[in-house]
Amino acid sequence: MFYQPGSTSHGLARDPFKACVVPRPIGWISTRSSTGQDNLAPYSQFNNLTFDPPYVMFAANQTETGVRKDTTVNVETTGEFVWNMATYPLREAVNITAEQMSPGIDEFERANLRKEQATLVNVAMVLDSPVKFECKYHSTLRLPGNPPMGSVDIIIGLVVGVHVSDNVLTDGMIDVTKTEPIARCGYYQYARIRETFDMVIPGGGKVLYGLEGSTRLNAKERRVDPDGQAGGVS
Repeated sequence: MFYQPGSTSHGLARDPFKACVVPRPIGWISTRSSTGQDNLAPYSQFNNLTFDPPYVMFAANQTETGVRKDTTVNVETTGEFVWNMATYPLREAVNITAEQMSPGIDEFERANLRKEQATLVNVAMVLDSPVKFECKYHSTLRLPGNPPMGSVDIIIGLVVGVHVSDNVLTDGMIDVTKTEPIARCGYYQYARIRETFDMVIPGGGKVLYGLEGSTRLNAKERRVDPDGQAGGVS
C-alpha cells in the first residue's frame, strides 16, 4: 500500500500516519499565565533534543477555533514551563487534562491533581508525577498546517532543573517498572512501558557518552576546570 498524504487515498478504515511513529513520549506540560492561572495539558509530539545542555521540545496545534493553545501563549509570554512524566497510575488524569477548556479552567483542579511549586521557575508541577523537568523557553518554530488545526508551534525549552522521586530508583538508575510511563500509539491507543532490554553499540568510544546522556563524562572529556573553562578535547 502506498499513498500521498493529502493527495491520494490510503484506502484504510483510519489514517495510518500516527500509528507508524510509535510509541511517542507524552509531553504533559504545565504552565502558569502572566496573570497567575495554572494550566496543564498533554502533547503527544514530545521528545528530548540533546543532553549537554539538555533541551526538550513539544508540538502544539492550534485549537479548533484557530487560536493558539493556552500552553503556547503561556510559554511564550512567561518564558517557563514544566514537563511532568505521564504515568500509568495517572493515566485518567492525563486524559482529563487533554480536553480543550477555556483559559479560566485550572486543569489540576479539574483532574483532582495535587500541585507542587517548581524550584527554579514560577510554574506548578504535578506532585504525584515521579519525574519532572523545569524548563526555560528557548524558541518556537512555526510550521504551516491545514485548517481547522492550522499552524503547528514547535516549542523548544532548556531544562534547568530535574526532579526524580527516590521511589523510582533502582541501583542509581530510573526504573521504568516503577515509573510506568505511558506513551501514545496510533488512533486512540496508548502503551504502558514495563520492560526494557539493553544493546550497546559495538566499538564503544565517545559515542557512548551521548547514548548514556552523561554530562559528567562529556565534561571530563572537554576537561572543564573549576572556573568552567573548557581545556580542549583530548
